[in-house]
Amino acid sequence: MELFNLKHKRALITGGTHGLGMAMAEGLAKAGAELVITSTTPSKLADALYYYKEKGYKASGYIFDVTDEKVAAEKVTQITKEVGDIHILVNNAGIIKRVPAAEMAISEFRQVIDVDLVGPFIMAQLVAKQMIERKEGKIINICSMMSELGRNTVSAYAAAKGGLKMLTRNLATEWAKHNIQVNGIGPGYFATSQTEPIRVDGHPFNEFIINRTPAARWGNPEDLEGTAVFLASKASDFVNGQIIYVDGGILATIGKPSNEA
Repeated sequence: MELFNLKHKRALITGGTHGLGMAMAEGLAKAGAELVITSTTPSKLADALYYYKEKGYKASGYIFDVTDEKVAAEKVTQITKEVGDIHILVNNAGIIKRVPAAEMAISEFRQVIDVDLVGPFIMAQLVAKQMIERKEGKIINICSMMSELGRNTVSAYAAAKGGLKMLTRNLATEWAKHNIQVNGIGPGYFATSQTEPIRVDGHPFNEFIINRTPAARWGNPEDLEGTAVFLASKASDFVNGQIIYVDGGILATIGKPSNEA
């Protein structure tokens, strides 16, 4: 399956220390990619690197905040010198603040936009410079179903992820001539440590997600591996500016009555 082979490729995954970011990073590593992981938390980075290396994957890590353009530029330069060129960028780092719009502090709104939208732009701009010189590169932005839908208490997150969808399309438009493909992944609802408290049997939200999802289940983190490998590999060389929603079919349907089997 040479189309999906990532040997001799280096993938930088922001926030790839846990959850969905770690699952996608592991998928890339299984396909042969060398991993470069970023985090803002030293302990999480250390644990993640231990996990990757125990699995036999080649991985290195760097501590920095993707919203600080000066530090990010310094770190990308450092990574290139110490590890090598970046062939694949996965913009995964993000935050969410669940606060009703009428009550949300403007500083909180700005913080979410900064991390979830400005950060990916900073990283994409930095990494694209070497990709343009090389005439080759893959950028994968981690969007969300909130790139398409609204939901109570996540106005900042939805605004950022909607913006990230359009940023993906615009960067693809500008950089396609350099043989750079910029695409996005929009995860649905996944079984992670963060969602564990609301996935217990009988919890209203658990029942809602299972009934709302045609696949009738939460996603497993490994469900994202194949999409990440596809968008990072030669298999997607003529796919550009697209958002692939990995959601068990939620966005394909209006849903069903709660009493319908």
